Amino acid sequence: MSKTRTTLRRAGVVTALTAAGVLAAAGVASAHVTVHPDSYAKGATDGVLTFRVPNEEDNASTTKVQVYLPTDHPILGVLVHPQDGWTAKVTNTKLKTPLKTDDGTITDAVSEITFTGGKIAPGQYEDFNVAFGQLPEDTDQLTFKTLQTYSDGKIVRWIEEAQGGQEPENPAPVLKLTAKGADEGGGTSTASPAGSKSSETTKPTASTSDSTARGLGIAGLAVGVLGLVAAGFAVVRGRSQAE
Repeated sequence: MSKTRTTLRRAGVVTALTAAGVLAAAGVASAHVTVHPDSYAKGATDGVLTFRVPNEEDNASTTKVQVYLPTDHPILGVLVHPQDGWTAKVTNTKLKTPLKTDDGTITDAVSEITFTGGKIAPGQYEDFNVAFGQLPEDTDQLTFKTLQTYSDGKIVRWIEEAQGGQEPENPAPVLKLTAKGADEGGGTSTASPAGSKSSETTKPTASTSDSTARGLGIAGLAVGVLGLVAAGFAVVRGRSQAE
């Protein structure tokens, strides 16, 4: 019986630790700053990008968000939607290479949008909506490096880019650009309406992160079930040997 108890105890500890680790990883996966939708057609016009910023701290509020737009592949006609409680400052930068369009030559483009004055409390998120006139056609993706400042002075830099297919610890929001006609009319994720309030209890931050989190959670439960089954077999075998 002592061997049976030991086996059960070990199986229970392994199961609990494994499940806890998997579920913790699922929580981390859902805390990233993301852009919605996660893809658009190259050269798409008159669309909206939503930057979702969750608060991942327990004792501090997010008080400042800085989103950096790429200037090597500039986005034309950027407009910021008014956000209750927040003030948006838009910074323009001269382009190294002016762009020729049907409406004339473009010499500068928006390079940074800074949101201040508001607050994202722990356990909440905020959606910041940015309209655009046209996306570039000469690249496969756009990376939006983002800085998130908290009330305690901490700054989280969402600026890392994936290397070798592995997601970094603080990934920058990435918008994939697909071939024209393959993704017309928007992307693969659903963004909140431009005028909606979104400071609610934290929800999944992106379709990909959401799927990953759910998958990890299911995996954790599966590991737990397997652990219990293994423990059951150990009990049966222990009793048989005792008899």
